[in-house]
Amino acid sequence: MLTDPIADFLTRIRNATGARKATVDMPWSRQKEALAKVLAAEGYLAGTTVVEARPRPVLRIELRYDAQRRPVIGGLKRISRPSLRVYVGSKEIPAVLGGLGVSVLSTPKGLLVDRDARRENVGGEVLCTVW
Repeated sequence: MLTDPIADFLTRIRNATGARKATVDMPWSRQKEALAKVLAAEGYLAGTTVVEARPRPVLRIELRYDAQRRPVIGGLKRISRPSLRVYVGSKEIPAVLGGLGVSVLSTPKGLLVDRDARRENVGGEVLCTVW
């Protein structure tokens, strides 16, 4: 059993982009699927699919690279973790690299990137930053 599935999610993506893999598979969960969809909407991932496998479903993520086969994702960092949760109000949401990256927040309105959370005026738990 994993103690931090989001950290595992980010590490699998980090390792797969380092190895220049086209896709990466991981155990499915609703939160991981939502996080993958947010990253795909922001342009960091090419796409996501859920593969119905036995005994458990698998989340397949298609990674995105530029024309020179460099990963679009420059870095991923877990912010809030099980041992130290990080919550912010709508006024304290951190900007990543002066706006070049995004923070992903778990809010009452679902998973949102920092820009959308500021616009909706909601705070929440800062899950990770991506640049």
